[in-house]
Amino acid sequence: PLTIVANILVQNFFFFLGEQSINDVICGVIFLGARLYMQAMNQEKTNASSTALVLLNTRNIAGYKSIEEMVEPNTESTWGNQFGFLHVSVPRFTKKDSSNPLNFVFKAQKTIKSKRDSAAVYLTGQLLETLRRHRGPEGTAKYVRGTLKNSSMTISNISGPVDQLALANHPAKGMYFMVVGVPQSLTITMISYMRELRVAVGTEKGLIHPQKFQSCIEDAFNIMFKAAAESKSGSATPTQIN
Repeated sequence: PLTIVANILVQNFFFFLGEQSINDVICGVIFLGARLYMQAMNQEKTNASSTALVLLNTRNIAGYKSIEEMVEPNTESTWGNQFGFLHVSVPRFTKKDSSNPLNFVFKAQKTIKSKRDSAAVYLTGQLLETLRRHRGPEGTAKYVRGTLKNSSMTISNISGPVDQLALANHPAKGMYFMVVGVPQSLTITMISYMRELRVAVGTEKGLIHPQKFQSCIEDAFNIMFKAAAESKSGSATPTQIN
């Protein structure tokens, strides 16, 4: 069973970015929160080996096509989700990182960037497509599930709309999503909406303390926010729980 904790609303998260990408910075902060949780639960296991599976969209969107165009024999449009994934080792949390948390995020960013810029993402995407063609959707799903099972956590994000949405003329204040039915013990999803970031955490019931993990993620964002503010000699609003 999966326990989904309340949303973590990160206001002004673009303040973190600088010249870095959203994925790199946010993943680095999530990794920091995971290490803080491990430290809080068992000091000796603070730097235990952990691997995150970062899911990436590899679909090339050149424009929208009608169904009639997509069912044509020689169409260049592909059906379904097109994605790849990266196996990223969560960096160790050192004493130097305690005094300079930005250093921890930079380490994570460097690791993610090196893997993202390699051919691994597109090779895994091609592997999944080959499996789909020769083994069908069930064989592909079995392979993906095995990959997820051998990961400590998965991280997935969606770029949401900049403008506010409404359902039946009722403005949507916020939104989040969660992947369920997966074999790993920890799932973290993120979605940007109206220039705010919402983070949802799904934990395996009885294994990970959901409120404690949520608190550690919140602490990680606040630590990074403070460090970034000090480095820029600016001021900002801290993370809030919604």
